[in-house]
Amino acid sequence: MKYQPHSATSYAAAVEIEVGADTLRGQVFRFLRCQGRHGATDEEMQTQLYMNPSTQRPRRVELVAMRMAEDSGRQRKTVSGRMAVVWVCCRHRPERVQGELF
Repeated sequence: MKYQPHSATSYAAAVEIEVGADTLRGQVFRFLRCQGRHGATDEEMQTQLYMNPSTQRPRRVELVAMRMAEDSGRQRKTVSGRMAVVWVCCRHRPERVQGELF
């Protein structure tokens, strides 16, 4: 997706379009963004979004592939007591090809 690399508002608009305001991926993205540094495990996202694991997890994988979400380096216990990765929105955007959003 095209955006003006010197414009924060152009980039923000491109992100919103790319993630899709009405898509399942958009729901996962907005939830993670609202969690800030606290982040969320896949299980937490599934519970809070009332989303089936087979629907939520692939959407989070897509966000990671798009470099819009990342492993925080932290873990939290799930309901079953196992440790799970805490996911967060990327704070520092990776370098991009001029004008392209990945």
